[in-house]
Amino acid sequence: MAAKGTIKVEGASALRRTLRKAHGSVRELSHVHRQAGEIVARAGKVTAPRRSGRLANNIRATATQTRAEVRTGGKRLPYANPVHWGWKRRNIKANPFLSQAAQKTEPSWIRLYERAMNDIVSRIKGK
Repeated sequence: MAAKGTIKVEGASALRRTLRKAHGSVRELSHVHRQAGEIVARAGKVTAPRRSGRLANNIRATATQTRAEVRTGGKRLPYANPVHWGWKRRNIKANPFLSQAAQKTEPSWIRLYERAMNDIVSRIKGK
């Protein structure tokens, strides 16, 4: 029997090993985030409004360990945000082409995440 105020955890070393495996596997998700972002970016390039084509050509996917991002605009294309989100004061209506691209391609990138998570879980369980 453990002393008063003490907790004894059986299997603590196995738990620590499992958590280390899970943490290492989650770091690998940046590759999946990039793939998901590329799916959305490709669809966004197709649906982006065109005058010169610069906006569509500037769409890019970025990824970190924790998320995927699809970006456009910047110093050279300051109009990207107003085109996408709108600007009421300037009578610019929103054209959320990237948001719509993400929604339209959701089944594709959800499948990527499902496969990745299933792979991680199977490796953690040791299957």
